[in-house]
Amino acid sequence: MTQNRQIAVEFRDVTFSRNHRPLVSNLNFSIYQGEALVLLGRSGSGKTTTMKLINRLFTPTKGEVVFDSIPTTQWDEIKLRRKIGYVIQETGLFPHFTVERNVGLVPSLEAWKPKQIKTRVYELLQLVGLDPGQFAGRYPHELSGGQRQRVGVARALAADPPVLLMDEPFGALDPITRLELQQEFRRLQQELGKTVVFVTHDIQEAFILASRIGLMYGGELVVLGTKEEFLQTSSAGDSRSQHPEKLVFLQCLRSLQDNI
Repeated sequence: MTQNRQIAVEFRDVTFSRNHRPLVSNLNFSIYQGEALVLLGRSGSGKTTTMKLINRLFTPTKGEVVFDSIPTTQWDEIKLRRKIGYVIQETGLFPHFTVERNVGLVPSLEAWKPKQIKTRVYELLQLVGLDPGQFAGRYPHELSGGQRQRVGVARALAADPPVLLMDEPFGALDPITRLELQQEFRRLQQELGKTVVFVTHDIQEAFILASRIGLMYGGELVVLGTKEEFLQTSSAGDSRSQHPEKLVFLQCLRSLQDNI
């Protein structure tokens, strides 16, 4: 399925160490254009570190990460990051900026014309389900948690980056708002065709959002496959299908489903 697809990001034998201790080791995988790859794992498994290697918040100790056919170490950091949208749990909105200024930040840094920025901001607010007339002039403290996350997604999409990184963006929200945003984001991703890398420790969220799931354990990528492949517990010649960490997550998923 993926053989003829264009590669957006490639990890080539990547290890990242801090204080001589590897946080991730021997990462070799590709992220394809237009897919939603969910990095799943417990806290400390290396999933956020892996994500930060893409936008060069971290630089590999060994190996290389390739973005748009160029190693990230050969990119100007600012240019690289402006091609990659980034959404975190706290959204990182500037509290003294209105919603309109927050969403329009990167286009303004890219010297877009004011009218063009305003048009783009209003278009994106509509896209994430916020009425521009009602929300453009508000400040972050005047919004609910779910509304702030929507603004964070809009800001990450503002300059139309080809790749979007999302680090547990819905983790702090109440269950109903979280489910609404998961479903809304899945619709958005499919509609816009963005390449998305999404970090979570929640296997239900992974199954809602992913086209492929990468399971991290002990700083290594121990399983990578579609949701259907992830559900398989035996596969001839593939020892990873029986990896104990995968079986733990599958048991967790079944327990959640059984308790509904």
